[in-house]
Amino acid sequence: MFENWTHLQIAVTGLYFVILLMLSTYGAHRWYLVWLYRRHRRPSLPPAADDVTLPSLTVQLPLFNEMYVAERLIDAVCRLDYPRHLLQIQVLDDSTDETTRLVEEVVERKRRLGFDIQLLHRDDRSGFKAGALAAGLASARGEMIAIFDADFAPEPGFARALVPYFEDAEIGMVQARWGHINAHHSALTRIQSMFLDGHFVIEHTARNRSGRFFNFNGTAGVWRRACIDDAGGWQHDTLTEDLDLSYRAQLRGWKFVYVPEHVAPAELPVEMTAFKTQQHRWAKGSIQTAKKLLPEILRSRLPFRIKLEATVHLTANIGYLLMVLLAVLIVPAVWYRSEISHWWVAAVDLPLFTLSTLSVAAFYGTAQSMALGGRWRGTLRWLPALMALGIGLSINNCRAVIEALVGHKTPFRRTPKYNLQSRQALSSRRYRGSVNLDTVIESLFSIYFGGAVLKAMQDGLWGAVPFLLLFALGYGYTSILTLVQASRTSRLTQPQS
Repeated sequence: MFENWTHLQIAVTGLYFVILLMLSTYGAHRWYLVWLYRRHRRPSLPPAADDVTLPSLTVQLPLFNEMYVAERLIDAVCRLDYPRHLLQIQVLDDSTDETTRLVEEVVERKRRLGFDIQLLHRDDRSGFKAGALAAGLASARGEMIAIFDADFAPEPGFARALVPYFEDAEIGMVQARWGHINAHHSALTRIQSMFLDGHFVIEHTARNRSGRFFNFNGTAGVWRRACIDDAGGWQHDTLTEDLDLSYRAQLRGWKFVYVPEHVAPAELPVEMTAFKTQQHRWAKGSIQTAKKLLPEILRSRLPFRIKLEATVHLTANIGYLLMVLLAVLIVPAVWYRSEISHWWVAAVDLPLFTLSTLSVAAFYGTAQSMALGGRWRGTLRWLPALMALGIGLSINNCRAVIEALVGHKTPFRRTPKYNLQSRQALSSRRYRGSVNLDTVIESLFSIYFGGAVLKAMQDGLWGAVPFLLLFALGYGYTSILTLVQASRTSRLTQPQS
């Protein structure tokens, strides 16, 4: 069967199957998380609490150039249903634009209404978000610390829903589920909402309620101040200070609680460049955290099931590196194997395809249909687009993984945020991103796979067409949307005659 194959054909095909097998391992893990979720999805009720037993609470609002959403955030936090004498609000502003002036006016207005609210402005932005949070702790008076990013608009009952869990002295952090204000704004936001729902509905529930480690998500959660201090405080040697502190705290023995029943609404990025920036930061930060903490986790006396889940969790973004390697190899591998019996190819490919691809359908379909009250039919309609976008992000996130592995340092790049109800935000969008080399590579990959689709159809390799088409559409969508939105930015920023 392989007698006439060259060494190159054998090497390419062999490497292709090794990579597909590694990706299938992460796919099998998705099946495992769905199983854990189904087994542990029953909610746990918090202890009752009244005004007498409520602890003091400091709400920290880290901002950096958030002129469109800062006022909405502060207004929402001031509507929290929490005793005012126990509530302190810190606006941690590192902005370099007119956000600072706007926030000063809002804070002064709230202070006149009787709120204990501070504006803490830094000029150097050292440590980025982690540095701002640490600086705020120096004057925080709350036993509990709640944190909200600028794109959030918490409901009034947020604090009363989460704080009662701290009646248990071993609880160090309580996390709410993220909601999506603008999930139906565009195809991009719809797919993002599915990505995040899978993470918050399936992953968090499965990990937390089965006794594995899970993480604070940087916002929409409450910390016990003593837990932050005991775990070593906020550190900025990774781009995911929230993930880093979460694992350090749980290594110290603190327990975390996830409350998916309470949803904190937030606005999803509406620009592809903003989405890529967010994903790059998360992917790079997770690998940085893995390099920093996995050795300690593996040396610890933690149960094997916790060590294994932590390893898969922290290294999951390596899948994007594998995806790019697969993209390079899949076309030659398809043509090399066209000489072999189709039955033999199916016997090898089908099990790996089931683990790596159908696991996506089970994972996100379960999140949408069972937990969020959606329907499988509506979910399935979006799954090809979700998988295509995941492929399209692979160049962006592969670069993040490589940068983390080689120790290349980059600054904390915040995700541009817009208040979509603001006419000013809709007309100017001053925080748009720009095109980089990733977009060029995505465009070339799209053309490459488009040609491969046509060639496969010409040669009658119909079994390969759906896979090649996903790659073509994924890279095409990310590159074209980036270029279109960058073009709009160019027009908006040109001086008017």
